[in-house]
Amino acid sequence: MELQPIFFYILAVLSVGGALSVLLMRSPVYCALSLVGTFGFISAIYILLNNEFVAAIQLLIYAGAIMVLFLFVIMLLNLRVDVSHRIKWSLPKLLGLAVSLGILGQLIGAFTSSAAKLGPSGTHTPEYVAENGAIEIIGETLFTEYVLPFEIISILLMVAVIGAVILAKRRDGGEEGR
Repeated sequence: MELQPIFFYILAVLSVGGALSVLLMRSPVYCALSLVGTFGFISAIYILLNNEFVAAIQLLIYAGAIMVLFLFVIMLLNLRVDVSHRIKWSLPKLLGLAVSLGILGQLIGAFTSSAAKLGPSGTHTPEYVAENGAIEIIGETLFTEYVLPFEIISILLMVAVIGAVILAKRRDGGEEGR
Protein backbone atom coordinates (compact mmCIF):
# COMPACT_ATOMS: atom_id res chain seq x y z
CA MET A 1 0.00 0.00 0.00
CA GLU A 2 1.35 3.38 -0.98
CA LEU A 3 1.74 5.89 1.86
CA GLN A 4 1.39 9.12 -0.13
CA PRO A 5 -2.45 9.04 -0.39
CA ILE A 6 -2.70 8.29 3.33
CA PHE A 7 -0.47 11.27 4.17
CA PHE A 8 -2.48 13.43 1.81
CA TYR A 9 -5.76 12.55 3.53
CA ILE A 10 -4.25 13.07 6.98
CA LEU A 11 -2.88 16.49 5.97
CA ALA A 12 -6.16 17.41 4.27
CA VAL A 13 -8.15 16.59 7.43
CA LEU A 14 -5.67 18.55 9.55
CA SER A 15 -5.91 21.52 7.14
CA VAL A 16 -9.69 21.54 7.29
CA GLY A 17 -9.55 21.15 11.09
CA GLY A 18 -7.19 24.12 11.33
CA ALA A 19 -9.45 26.18 9.09
CA LEU A 20 -12.47 25.28 11.22
CA SER A 21 -10.59 26.25 14.37
CA VAL A 22 -9.94 29.65 12.75
CA LEU A 23 -13.70 30.07 12.50
CA LEU A 24 -14.60 28.65 15.90
CA MET A 25 -11.95 30.15 18.20
CA ARG A 26 -12.99 33.15 20.25
CA SER A 27 -9.58 34.79 20.62
CA PRO A 28 -8.23 36.58 17.53
CA VAL A 29 -4.67 35.59 18.44
CA TYR A 30 -5.63 31.89 18.62
CA CYS A 31 -7.41 32.29 15.29
CA ALA A 32 -4.27 33.70 13.72
CA LEU A 33 -2.15 30.91 15.19
CA SER A 34 -4.61 28.31 13.88
CA LEU A 35 -4.28 29.91 10.47
CA VAL A 36 -0.49 29.54 10.68
CA GLY A 37 -0.99 25.83 11.37
CA THR A 38 -3.35 25.55 8.43
CA PHE A 39 -0.77 27.20 6.18
CA GLY A 40 1.81 24.70 7.43
CA PHE A 41 -0.40 21.73 6.59
CA ILE A 42 -1.11 23.14 3.14
CA SER A 43 2.63 23.57 2.65
CA ALA A 44 3.12 19.90 3.54
CA ILE A 45 0.52 18.98 0.90
CA TYR A 46 2.58 20.93 -1.65
CA ILE A 47 5.63 18.91 -0.63
CA LEU A 48 3.67 15.71 -1.25
CA LEU A 49 2.89 17.05 -4.72
CA ASN A 50 6.65 17.49 -5.37
CA ASN A 51 6.40 21.26 -5.49
CA GLU A 52 8.91 22.28 -2.86
CA PHE A 53 9.24 25.84 -4.12
CA VAL A 54 5.54 26.60 -3.65
CA ALA A 55 5.70 24.93 -0.23
CA ALA A 56 8.60 27.15 0.82
CA ILE A 57 6.88 30.26 -0.51
CA GLN A 58 3.69 29.22 1.32
CA LEU A 59 5.61 29.10 4.59
CA LEU A 60 7.72 32.20 4.03
CA ILE A 61 5.09 34.52 2.62
CA TYR A 62 1.82 33.42 4.19
CA ALA A 63 2.82 31.78 7.47
CA GLY A 64 5.70 34.18 7.97
CA ALA A 65 5.09 37.65 6.62
CA ILE A 66 1.32 37.85 6.27
CA MET A 67 0.57 36.26 9.64
CA VAL A 68 3.10 38.50 11.38
CA LEU A 69 1.27 41.41 9.78
CA PHE A 70 -2.10 40.06 10.97
CA LEU A 71 -0.80 39.50 14.51
CA PHE A 72 0.67 43.00 14.53
CA VAL A 73 -2.69 44.47 13.53
CA ILE A 74 -4.57 42.32 16.07
CA MET A 75 -2.27 43.36 18.88
CA LEU A 76 -2.30 46.98 17.73
CA LEU A 77 -6.09 47.03 17.86
CA ASN A 78 -5.94 45.37 21.30
CA LEU A 79 -9.03 43.25 20.73
CA ARG A 80 -10.63 41.84 23.85
CA VAL A 81 -12.90 38.84 23.94
CA ASP A 82 -15.94 38.57 26.13
CA VAL A 83 -16.14 34.99 27.32
CA SER A 84 -19.56 33.61 26.63
CA HIS A 85 -19.78 29.94 25.83
CA ARG A 86 -23.47 29.92 25.05
CA ILE A 87 -24.52 30.08 21.43
CA LYS A 88 -27.53 32.30 20.99
CA TRP A 89 -29.45 30.94 18.02
CA SER A 90 -31.26 33.44 15.93
CA LEU A 91 -32.92 33.21 12.55
CA PRO A 92 -29.90 34.57 10.61
CA LYS A 93 -27.57 32.10 12.35
CA LEU A 94 -29.88 29.18 11.62
CA LEU A 95 -30.24 30.30 8.02
CA GLY A 96 -26.46 30.63 7.68
CA LEU A 97 -25.99 27.15 9.16
CA ALA A 98 -28.56 25.68 6.76
CA VAL A 99 -26.93 27.35 3.74
CA SER A 100 -23.47 26.21 4.88
CA LEU A 101 -24.63 22.63 5.31
CA GLY A 102 -26.28 22.76 1.89
CA ILE A 103 -23.06 23.98 0.27
CA LEU A 104 -21.09 21.30 2.12
CA GLY A 105 -23.50 18.65 0.84
CA GLN A 106 -23.14 19.93 -2.71
CA LEU A 107 -19.34 19.88 -2.44
CA ILE A 108 -19.30 16.35 -1.05
CA GLY A 109 -21.66 15.23 -3.81
CA ALA A 110 -19.56 16.90 -6.50
CA PHE A 111 -16.28 15.42 -5.33
CA THR A 112 -17.58 11.91 -4.69
CA SER A 113 -19.50 11.69 -7.95
CA SER A 114 -18.18 9.40 -10.66
CA ALA A 115 -18.57 12.30 -13.08
CA ALA A 116 -16.00 14.37 -11.15
CA LYS A 117 -13.00 14.59 -13.45
CA LEU A 118 -9.95 16.73 -13.58
CA GLY A 119 -10.24 19.84 -15.68
CA PRO A 120 -8.13 20.55 -18.72
CA SER A 121 -4.42 20.36 -18.14
CA GLY A 122 -2.38 23.53 -18.12
CA THR A 123 -0.19 24.84 -20.89
CA HIS A 124 3.01 23.77 -19.14
CA THR A 125 3.65 20.04 -19.45
CA PRO A 126 5.83 18.25 -16.89
CA GLU A 127 8.57 18.02 -19.53
CA TYR A 128 8.45 21.79 -20.11
CA VAL A 129 8.63 22.44 -16.36
CA ALA A 130 11.57 20.03 -15.97
CA GLU A 131 13.38 21.72 -18.88
CA ASN A 132 12.82 25.36 -17.85
CA GLY A 133 12.42 25.08 -14.08
CA ALA A 134 9.32 25.72 -11.98
CA ILE A 135 10.69 28.87 -10.35
CA GLU A 136 11.30 30.58 -13.68
CA ILE A 137 7.82 29.66 -14.95
CA ILE A 138 6.12 30.85 -11.75
CA GLY A 139 8.06 34.14 -11.76
CA GLU A 140 7.39 34.78 -15.43
CA THR A 141 3.67 34.05 -15.05
CA LEU A 142 3.37 36.10 -11.86
CA PHE A 143 5.02 39.19 -13.29
CA THR A 144 3.42 39.07 -16.75
CA GLU A 145 -0.10 37.65 -16.62
CA TYR A 146 -0.84 38.27 -12.94
CA VAL A 147 1.05 41.49 -12.21
CA LEU A 148 -2.14 43.54 -11.70
CA PRO A 149 -3.72 41.21 -9.09
CA PHE A 150 -0.31 40.94 -7.41
CA GLU A 151 -0.05 44.72 -7.06
CA ILE A 152 -3.69 45.10 -6.01
CA ILE A 153 -3.18 42.61 -3.16
CA SER A 154 -0.11 44.49 -1.95
CA ILE A 155 -2.06 47.77 -1.96
CA LEU A 156 -4.97 46.15 -0.09
CA LEU A 157 -2.62 44.86 2.61
CA MET A 158 -1.02 48.29 2.97
CA VAL A 159 -4.44 49.98 3.23
CA ALA A 160 -5.51 47.42 5.87
CA VAL A 161 -2.45 48.16 8.01
CA ILE A 162 -2.90 51.93 7.67
CA GLY A 163 -6.58 51.56 8.60
CA ALA A 164 -5.70 49.51 11.68
CA VAL A 165 -3.15 52.10 12.79
CA ILE A 166 -5.66 54.93 12.30
CA LEU A 167 -8.33 53.04 14.27
CA ALA A 168 -5.88 52.29 17.07
CA LYS A 169 -4.72 55.92 17.24
CA ARG A 170 -8.30 57.18 17.24
CA ARG A 171 -9.18 54.82 20.10
CA ASP A 172 -6.12 55.86 22.11
CA GLY A 173 -6.80 59.57 21.52
CA GLY A 174 -10.43 59.23 22.63
CA GLU A 175 -9.53 57.53 25.89
CA GLU A 176 -6.87 60.05 26.86
CA GLY A 177 -9.28 62.96 26.66
CA ARG A 178 -11.59 61.47 29.32
